[in-house]
Amino acid sequence: MTNREKASTDSTAPTRRDVIAGVSMASLAFLSRNAVAVSVPNEISRSAESIHQEVILKANPARVYDALTDAHKFQQVMLLSAAVKSGAEHLTTPAEISREAGGTFTLFGGHISGRNIELIPNERIVQAWRAANWGIGIYSIARFELAKDRAGTRLVFDHTGFPVGKAAHLAAGWRGNYWEPLAKFLAG
Repeated sequence: MTNREKASTDSTAPTRRDVIAGVSMASLAFLSRNAVAVSVPNEISRSAESIHQEVILKANPARVYDALTDAHKFQQVMLLSAAVKSGAEHLTTPAEISREAGGTFTLFGGHISGRNIELIPNERIVQAWRAANWGIGIYSIARFELAKDRAGTRLVFDHTGFPVGKAAHLAAGWRGNYWEPLAKFLAG
């Protein structure tokens, strides 16, 4: 009689599956006895800031997408921005924007930089975005959703993950350095 035949007639004999499962469970039990749970006070933030803005631009989604992802076109937008017009920002270097997912961008003379996470032409741009004066390794997520609207394009913008206390400054910056100059650029 083979082992398989013997196992099928003897209901108490463990099958190969039972042995494997038993070894796995024993390993988990060993690991869980030796695991140390570290409790971190306030590990869940309930006060994180975020920005949500919606803008109607009088251009089709393709033109809006191009203005945001083409370095030469965005350079023209930057020249119309509040930061440049007020003299607060001097464009010592031109805009650099990769048109590839995973590619980098540098704007406003190096004050803003990051990486394109997702680029769906004429629909969506998602960026890991940071200001030069933030701590090393601190990146936020900027998400631009473009949708056709009767008047042109509805741009729905969400910005999350930036340092606490920066929301008011950033929200004003998006209006004065992106949406208002972008509208002027697209109208020209």
